[in-house]
Order: sequence, then C-alpha cells, then structure tokens
Amino acid sequence: MKAEIVRTFYFEAAHNLPNAPEGHKCRRTHGHGYRVDLHVSGAVDEKTGWVMDFGEIDKLAGPVIHELDHRMLNDVPGLANSTAEHIARHIWDRLSASLPGLDAVTVWESEKSRCIYRGG
Repeated sequence: MKAEIVRTFYFEAAHNLPNAPEGHKCRRTHGHGYRVDLHVSGAVDEKTGWVMDFGEIDKLAGPVIHELDHRMLNDVPGLANSTAEHIARHIWDRLSASLPGLDAVTVWESEKSRCIYRGG
C-alpha cells in the first residue's frame, strides 16, 4: 500500500519583490504568515503502519523553517527575489536529499495564494 502524508509548518517573515513591475504593491516591503506543507509519499510500512514518522519530518524540516522565521527573506542567500515559487524551491533544495519520499513543497502566502513545487 502506498500513501501520501503531509506535515504543515508555519513561519512569519517580511520580504519585497524587487523584480515586480514598477509601482506594484509587492515591490514594497511587507510580511506574510506563511504556511508550508511538506508532501511525503511512499510505501506504508507493514509494522509501523505509516509512511514516515511525523517526528522525523519535524527533525529534518524544523531547522530549515527556523532559518526563515522572523527574517527579511531577501537577506537569505538564494532568496533575493523571494517569491512563493523561490521559497518553495529553496525549501525543496534544503530537504530533498535528506527527506526520502519528498514529493512536493507547498508554500502558502495567504488563504488564497500558494505555490506547489515538485522539484526539477
């Protein structure tokens, strides 16, 4: 049996989008309460009954999320243009080698706006 599990994290951060068109509101510094969903897929272990222990995901992802929390994202290496797309890729790049079965990273900027990144 295969399944997908999702672990959710939250962080608060400020940013601006320097490559947005002149006059666009997102060129100004502003903040978001970000939500990050990490999607992990794989075979359900016969003994444990799970794809992966959520605690293991916390151990691996917690430090990555912490590095973004209460920061000016534009100051984080690789996030000078800190769009949801680039944030999702940044998290993927930091976790994909150590988090087996990582299928997608979803970054929510608001209840209505999100990016789903699947690598590559």
